[in-house]
Amino acid sequence: MSASAKRIILYIFVGCIFVILLSRLVYLQVISVDELSKDSNKNAIKNITETPARGLMFDRNGKLVVDNRPSYTLTVTPYQFDKSYLNEVAEIANLTPEKLKEELDKVKGTNRFNPVRIKRDLTFKQVSYLSENKERLKGVDFEVEAMRVYPNKFRASHIFGYTKEISEKQLDAQIGEYYKQGDLIGSSGLEQTYEEFLRGEKGNRFVSVDVKGREVGQFNDGKSDIPPVNGSDLILSIDADLQDYAEKLLTGKHGGIIAMDPRTGEVLCLVSKPDFDLSIFSGPTDPKEFGKLLVDKDKPLFNRAIQAKYPPGSTWKMMMSLAGLGSGELTTKSTIVCEGSFTYGGRTWEDHGAYGAIMIPTALEKSANVFFYKLGLRLGLENYDKFSGMFNFGKKTGIDLPNETNGLLPTEEYYNKVFGPRGWNQSVLINLGIGQGELLVSPVQLCAYSSAIAMNGLYNQPHLVKKIKNSATGKEEDVKYVSRQIDMPKNYFEVVQRGMYLVVNGTGTAKNVKNSDFSLVGKTGTAQNSGGNNHSWFVGYAPYEDPKIAICVLGENAGWGNQFAAPIAAAIMVRYLSGNSADVFNENAGSGISD
Repeated sequence: MSASAKRIILYIFVGCIFVILLSRLVYLQVISVDELSKDSNKNAIKNITETPARGLMFDRNGKLVVDNRPSYTLTVTPYQFDKSYLNEVAEIANLTPEKLKEELDKVKGTNRFNPVRIKRDLTFKQVSYLSENKERLKGVDFEVEAMRVYPNKFRASHIFGYTKEISEKQLDAQIGEYYKQGDLIGSSGLEQTYEEFLRGEKGNRFVSVDVKGREVGQFNDGKSDIPPVNGSDLILSIDADLQDYAEKLLTGKHGGIIAMDPRTGEVLCLVSKPDFDLSIFSGPTDPKEFGKLLVDKDKPLFNRAIQAKYPPGSTWKMMMSLAGLGSGELTTKSTIVCEGSFTYGGRTWEDHGAYGAIMIPTALEKSANVFFYKLGLRLGLENYDKFSGMFNFGKKTGIDLPNETNGLLPTEEYYNKVFGPRGWNQSVLINLGIGQGELLVSPVQLCAYSSAIAMNGLYNQPHLVKKIKNSATGKEEDVKYVSRQIDMPKNYFEVVQRGMYLVVNGTGTAKNVKNSDFSLVGKTGTAQNSGGNNHSWFVGYAPYEDPKIAICVLGENAGWGNQFAAPIAAAIMVRYLSGNSADVFNENAGSGISD
């Protein structure tokens, strides 16, 4: 090859290299300048996520019942952290070095450039130490967060619920990218149900850092910062004073109370005892303390108002009466002869007394078992399930709290599954007729049922939140709930209402709680319990002429309905109707009359 040819090839090669370099320079300086600028900023800017304060909660009268207070949280940025200080930082946080290392090792990828929450609710001494040693302890800092406080005399732990650090399982299951390691999330009660509203919107603060990761000032004079938006406030339906009173009445007992406005479904108070102190969850939750709650034989975490399910006993007799009327097996004037006992298939069921031929109001007043034994057989299981289902038994009421039970409304399919097609017969309807047997209900179901009776069949979904208030705009938005009319004539309800009136104001099983100022009505119930003392029930409403409060009280293993549940229910109704001024509770008011 000639020398001139070699020169030409060399020129072409050099020219190609030049074109490639020139093209790359144009790409870097012109075409991708915005993209590369963003990448450059990532290396020079620290993105600090700012957590908003959770929304507050207020009672129906505007009283603050769930608040926040400022709290300091220890953070570590893994990328900057010198692990030679692992033991020192662990000691500051009252953690073992192994636990601190475990928390930091969870952080992967680009998250290593962001602060990780290590320890909440630092003391002033801990914060002072961190401030004094900030230059030496690279990547170790603290941030201010909002922590729950409860400025009340009462607990309402099963209403408010609590927050916990989000678990890895929840992080993996989340839709979107809102939550990060160390974030708090509602884990029970209203904190869980309304998490999306209460949590607010996170903000971002951008800080310029040098090559060693040291903060040197605000990026872009703070113009790029995105401020957090605090969570929305919840306006609750509960009456704080009534809640406090109801909790006191159940102190030291096992059971549940729920009262609601039958006109709207607004829950006025909800109590479950034993309960627990929510402040355990406001700061760092001690695993030992939480473990004690989990294994406590009294089950303080269990919400008896919506999760307990027991046979309703004689409180079920209004349901039977309405089913009898609705099915056509009874009229408002029908009578059933009550001889004092009832025999079927060679077995005899006893009653409290012999009442002769009686109608529905008297059957309820006397709590005549034979009346409802016979009615149960007349109805048949299909009608039993049909009309009970109209009052939402066997289904959740839809109250705005997590983990509500369905209870159990036994069907033919249920009996076939449990006992086999030939393992049961129509005699099950005898026990079902008086609210015993396989039937199971919860206090909230019975309260909603009592409310529907009071309102001539208007069934309102029980709920604790009335309005949601946007913290940014101040706008309040009503929360929508289901309200439906049960398809039965008004006079059917009037017959049952009359019977409930006589239970308290006649010669019935709750005559011991008759009140001279307000016309209370209701029905006692005593649910048999093979494992111990019977469970005590009372359902009712007041005033008789213009219902404003409906109630259900459950006393676990507390005996007769009129001895435990009725005095508590009556006292709460009078308390509410008197504007939280009257106290008529008498623990020894039981009349000794059985249900």
